[in-house]
Amino acid sequence: MEQTYFRRGFGLKAEVRPVIDAEYHSALVQEIQAAGYTRTYGDITVRLAEQFGFCYGVDRALDYAYETRKRFPDKRICLVGEIIHNPHINTRLRDMGIEFLYPDAQGHFDFSSIAQDDVVLIPAFGVKLEDFQRLSDIGCVLVDTTCGSVLLVWKRVESYAKDGFTAVIHGKYLHEESRATASQANKHPGGKYIIVRDMEEAGLLCDYIAKRPGHLSAEEFMEWFADRATPGFDPDSHLKRIGVANQTTMLANESLAIGELIREAMAEGEGEEYAEQNFRSFDTICSATQERQDAVVSMMESGPTDVMIVIGGYNSSNTNHLAHMCRDYTATYHIEDADCIDVESGTIRHKPELSDPSERVDTGWLPEGPLQLGITAGASTPNNKIGEALLRIFELRGIDHTAVVAEPESP
Repeated sequence: MEQTYFRRGFGLKAEVRPVIDAEYHSALVQEIQAAGYTRTYGDITVRLAEQFGFCYGVDRALDYAYETRKRFPDKRICLVGEIIHNPHINTRLRDMGIEFLYPDAQGHFDFSSIAQDDVVLIPAFGVKLEDFQRLSDIGCVLVDTTCGSVLLVWKRVESYAKDGFTAVIHGKYLHEESRATASQANKHPGGKYIIVRDMEEAGLLCDYIAKRPGHLSAEEFMEWFADRATPGFDPDSHLKRIGVANQTTMLANESLAIGELIREAMAEGEGEEYAEQNFRSFDTICSATQERQDAVVSMMESGPTDVMIVIGGYNSSNTNHLAHMCRDYTATYHIEDADCIDVESGTIRHKPELSDPSERVDTGWLPEGPLQLGITAGASTPNNKIGEALLRIFELRGIDHTAVVAEPESP
């Protein structure tokens, strides 16, 4: 029987990797890294976070996408959603003839156009259990790029469902990963989940668990969480035993704090012994997300830069959180691409808030005189886009980086 499911690529990495490296490499970024992540060009000292850009999961997903195109040069290849949240890379995949399938407003995909002879790429975020089953039933070739860190969370949620615990997932309920993670509770009869976005929503949950004065009624609770909980969810019975998990790209400290709040609420409502027996929590933030967040904190606590540029898709969760962290320390501009920096007008187009998807255009954003410029990028941002952004900033200041390169300064 012909193999139709692939999770370990096609053994073509040696052939596609030189192409990927050539398309996404930046000599300028490599130069700054080699100088200890700090280098001065003209009157701008560039400080690069010591962990930034592509993580292992993104590298792997990109390898598999390129391998798939090479392995099936004449077949129709479709991608469920976006392989990662980076507009440049997604445009490049479209240029390679890969078709993108997008969900409707409720997160449902239409696979009616998929035929048995087609090839379907599963993104790094994974897909919902029911979507995977639908695709498997079609019999098309499936190339699964789901990140290993995401799979670890899935196993945790599945184990909660198996043992009769409701999975409380810290994540964005419209995000592909959170939807896919929540669906893992369906692997066992009676499995339950509820998704909380932030500390505010976790507070509503905790107030209900502890039956604090002024807590939401059951009807109000379900009105609030109706679209982010298992159908038929009953807060009175399904919040008795809880296991905490999270979307891997959320703020690590917030995920840990939410878990602690829930445990405290259970102890407050039913006693410490009850909480000990009926609460579970494991840190399921991926190591790459944690490393990039830690690198930003380290950079800022050693002395904030005058300006911070964070590069990555506006719908990239890990990039948004990096920008949110940087705003606590200095003037921060989250740009989707180098094109957001307009050399002719001197303006920068950026996303100013974590929760607001709209862009803003600013003038006078780059201070006059010598300055320290900080740079980091989300896990789905290639180095060439970081390098392009720096070159545009140098052009704004009239700096020829190939001719004016000072000795690296101590950070």
